[in-house]
Amino acid sequence: MTILGSGSGRSMVDEEGFLRDSELWDENVAKSIAQKEGVDCLDEAKLQIIKALREHYKQFQSFPILAKICRRAGNRRRDCIDQEFHNPMVAWKIAGLPKPSNIFFTSFDGRHYIANPFY
Repeated sequence: MTILGSGSGRSMVDEEGFLRDSELWDENVAKSIAQKEGVDCLDEAKLQIIKALREHYKQFQSFPILAKICRRAGNRRRDCIDQEFHNPMVAWKIAGLPKPSNIFFTSFDGRHYIANPFY
């Protein structure tokens, strides 16, 4: 099974880039997904956010309030996910978590994303 479906093996991610089985996630898988999503470097700050997202999902099986993830990751900025990933759904994909239902983000400039309750 290939990580990103480049070749004859079955891809570990679906057509939207979400990991098919979150139990297969590790930092190497995260780095591969990050690269596919245009995140060149997963530094310690980004990894802390990714791990906090995974911990939240493990505990609540839901998409979190993003400012709480920043605090959980030890970041004082409420917008740490925007700063590190621009699009919160990119961070979610890199964390290897399943596509959340009824959670959509919209951007008007391609750099800042906001939750869209009307999608």
